Amino acid sequence: MKRFLLDLKISRPGLWFPTIWIYLVPFSNQIDFWKTLPFWLGLLFVTFPLNYLVYGLNDYNDVQADIINRRKGNYLFGAKASQEELNGLIGRIAVVIMPFMVIFSFLSGIKMLLLLVAMIGVNIIYNFRPFRIKERPPFEILIQAGYVLTVFFAIELNNLESIPWQTIIYLSLFAFQAHIAGEIMDIEPDLKAGKRTTATLLKHKKSKLLMLGLLLLESFLLWFWFQDLVLAIFLLVFSIWLLLDVFFFFKDRPYTLPQMKLFGYAINISAALSMIWVLYSGKLLVV
Repeated sequence: MKRFLLDLKISRPGLWFPTIWIYLVPFSNQIDFWKTLPFWLGLLFVTFPLNYLVYGLNDYNDVQADIINRRKGNYLFGAKASQEELNGLIGRIAVVIMPFMVIFSFLSGIKMLLLLVAMIGVNIIYNFRPFRIKERPPFEILIQAGYVLTVFFAIELNNLESIPWQTIIYLSLFAFQAHIAGEIMDIEPDLKAGKRTTATLLKHKKSKLLMLGLLLLESFLLWFWFQDLVLAIFLLVFSIWLLLDVFFFFKDRPYTLPQMKLFGYAINISAALSMIWVLYSGKLLVV
């Protein structure tokens, strides 16, 4: 049980929302999709298994930075595991992932197998040398577009129609913005561990301004491409908060741990509400 709880913590349940959110987008115009087995198998995969792969490989290569990271050590932001506790982690990840690869490849064929291999490949390139894109800013942000593979996974597994290219671009921006938010919270421990990221180079204020720019671009595209005023206004409200954060509240000061946890819970609530809206409205699939 102790090992399972550690592995669950490594998968960062508080950060499952991007993969779940992106997986659900192609179902917006579907009827009774929740009545099919492939849908539930895919949804299960993008929770613990996929995030165990993503964050497990990340933690395996980030022990020094995580040990001194005060926001780690919980189910919201992930484990604070020692090297000894991470021994055998890659083998455990393989045990969790391989059955899904077999099942999904059996259900959807060679294209699905290649897609799953691509998902694994992106994470290897991100975490392992000689690539280790995670410490090559700004490419550690750009590679977050790999999250969009979850959309193609959902489409292939459930035999759905392809989605507009504009939706792919919007989801990539969503992944960029979510990653930058995490980098901002990790500036201090990353600097102490000698880790180079876009946020450690730009520091707090400029990183937040970069995030603000992405939020405003997302909001504009939601209005211009999709006529989705609900999500557009939501992101504008978030942008106003970030403006106040940058120029009045926090400026260049780091957040406290309780503040980071509050933000984490708020983001999860916002993600859940926006998932419901996206499925209900179908606007992200109409251009």
